[in-house]
Amino acid sequence: MGKENNVIERMVNNIEKVIVGKRDTIELLCLALICDGHVLIEDVPGTGKTTLALALSKTIGGEFKRISCTPDVMPSDITGFSMFNPKTNEFEYVEGAIMANIFLADEINRTPPKTQSGLLEAMEEKKVTVDSKLYHLPKPFMVIATQNPIEHLGTYPLPEAQLDRFIMKISIGYPNEEEELGILSVYGQETPLEHLDSVITLEEILKVQEEILKVNINQKVSQYIIKIAQESRKSNQIELGISPRGTLAIARAAKAWAYYQNRNFVTPDDVKKVLLPVIGHRITPRPEAKYENISVEDILYELLKRITVPE
Repeated sequence: MGKENNVIERMVNNIEKVIVGKRDTIELLCLALICDGHVLIEDVPGTGKTTLALALSKTIGGEFKRISCTPDVMPSDITGFSMFNPKTNEFEYVEGAIMANIFLADEINRTPPKTQSGLLEAMEEKKVTVDSKLYHLPKPFMVIATQNPIEHLGTYPLPEAQLDRFIMKISIGYPNEEEELGILSVYGQETPLEHLDSVITLEEILKVQEEILKVNINQKVSQYIIKIAQESRKSNQIELGISPRGTLAIARAAKAWAYYQNRNFVTPDDVKKVLLPVIGHRITPRPEAKYENISVEDILYELLKRITVPE
């Protein structure tokens, strides 16, 4: 299979028509979807978070729904609720915003913990429970949540249990001068998002989600992943290390990256490529590291230097 026929490559190329100069971020978002996972985008306002989510939904021809997570948003706004229908004399399920292929929870840290927790079952089990009845979510299904890393007034930071549900945390970042010129050119006369076509079907996404599970990870690479997780739990700079869910997420993301590179096996470089976006939000540095301005990236870099890379 040539790279031009690679499903992920086609998705990335299509999204690049509306997101200028952020290929690495686009690749990670597409990988997360192929991994059947969810993404937390942490960035300042105006960098294109919503545009990126919309572009992904248009690219796969999926249904897109968005909710602004203000303090008055209730769990039922997300999961749905039962309403009595006097014509049928029965209660009927009214779908919540989460009944979509791509669900955008905008500024998720502005909604209270009760509402945040309403996402947990859906993210983990791909279903919601309303009045003791189960309702399955569409396939594929992906939550893209955003938050502003600067504004803390009136916010409710996500607990570790919920952060762990996101396979990746990514950011878009400010464009450089050349990229910003490109943005002015692309968005000068029209909004290109309105004309973005689907290049992938939902069925193709589901097929690739199954195919990446068949990508091989040999024992040496598996031990390399496990060693990284074990070392994170022993590190004197880390208060909360990589969970077993995190270990599985590394393996799945590495498989997806290998598939993107048209390989049916995972290398240590694949693991290194996805490590920071997959693990960065799962690690809690100790207070001493924070005071010394040591980032999670610095900690992971030092940790990797102590681990022998398999040949």
